[in-house]
Amino acid sequence: MLNLHRKPRDAEDQDAVIRPTLDDLIRLNQPAKSIELARSTARALQSGQYFSAFKGRGMEFDESRPYAHGDDIRSLDWRVTARTGKVHTKLFREERERPVFLSVDLRVPMFFATRGVFKSVLASRVAALIAWSACHHGDRIGGQIFSESGSTEYKPLEGHSATLRILKGLAERAQAPEAQSLRQDALDQALNELNRHIKPGSLAFIISDFRNLSSVGASSLGRLARQSTVVLIMVSDPIERDLPQGLHRYGAPGEDRMILGDEKSRRLHLEKFEAREDAIRKLARGHRMRFVSGWTNEEPVIILQRAFRSR
Repeated sequence: MLNLHRKPRDAEDQDAVIRPTLDDLIRLNQPAKSIELARSTARALQSGQYFSAFKGRGMEFDESRPYAHGDDIRSLDWRVTARTGKVHTKLFREERERPVFLSVDLRVPMFFATRGVFKSVLASRVAALIAWSACHHGDRIGGQIFSESGSTEYKPLEGHSATLRILKGLAERAQAPEAQSLRQDALDQALNELNRHIKPGSLAFIISDFRNLSSVGASSLGRLARQSTVVLIMVSDPIERDLPQGLHRYGAPGEDRMILGDEKSRRLHLEKFEAREDAIRKLARGHRMRFVSGWTNEEPVIILQRAFRSR
């Protein structure tokens, strides 16, 4: 396997490269305070990013009252209007917390890296930072962790205990791949299940390398974006974009390949990666989602700070 990591100082350093620990994810509590998740999402709506129209914190029906000049006609209560013969408008009240939902990809290809840490480790750390940021802002945090063996959903709850249960799930499932090979429909199925579990008005983060995303999965993302604010975070290893020169052996768990990095192969390799990335960007733009890219040799805090800073 091609491995371009710098030699770690000790076994503990080596272990941190390939699997996250619960302590590691808990320690991100303090760095998460530098990520202004709540205000950043609002700013992004005015800065030309790929966010959909702001769904806000979840809105609950409160009562109906007679129509007044200036009321939004989209809020008319047709049932009460038909029953009373007078036009009525629905009034809503804002929920105290906005659900923040994490969907984290731990399929076989995520257990790979030639620089920095495994994609699975980076995804877990990015998710932990978002979870802690949501916790600091008083938002409820829920999640989905998925792989070839299926997905686990966490109902949105508030507080440290809600954050810790997701971090514990990440630390446990990111220890090693749960299958020997990539199941082609695992991502599509997870996104379909996400639509059934996520609450309208949520802020959803999907952290994945988006390998094998089909039209079925893209359709699920489109449905999700119509009812919630969605951020796609694509994690990649540098070799997935830039193939090194020469003959190399590489592979994710369960595979072992030889690659020849001649000029033609490197060009085709780059074109293939860029096509996949451009497809995700186009999907995000078409459904007014935000697209964020991150590399395994980047710090997760920097990735998120870059993603949410005002432009």
